[in-house]
Amino acid sequence: MDEISLGVPQPIIDVLPDDDGTAAADMRRAVEGLEDRVNRAIREADDDAEAAGFAMDVVEHLEERARRYDEFIPELRAWGQSPVYAIAWRNLQADLIAQLYEHEELAARLDQERNYRIVEDGIRLSDVFKD
Repeated sequence: MDEISLGVPQPIIDVLPDDDGTAAADMRRAVEGLEDRVNRAIREADDDAEAAGFAMDVVEHLEERARRYDEFIPELRAWGQSPVYAIAWRNLQADLIAQLYEHEELAARLDQERNYRIVEDGIRLSDVFKD
């Protein structure tokens, strides 16, 4: 499997308040670290399925973090604080998931891995469609 490339989209950077650039730098560092971990897992995996398993762990982690940031937004508003950072970090998590799926070879493996995990967890489609 080919290594992947991730980045912080400029529109996410553009919505951050005009501060000293710390938030944007933090986002870039976080994305670089994530990219490094995924690429290391791809290089060190015994096969593509193992690499996809790690990448799916990353996707699930990003989904959970996006939910967590999303939960902060109304709380911040209730306290009269700006939720702009929570919104930016939430959007970054969602965008990183989309970026992982933009890599065709990885996307196919991610879909397979997600389906495998659904079945492994005991959720059977035949049970869902029973009358």
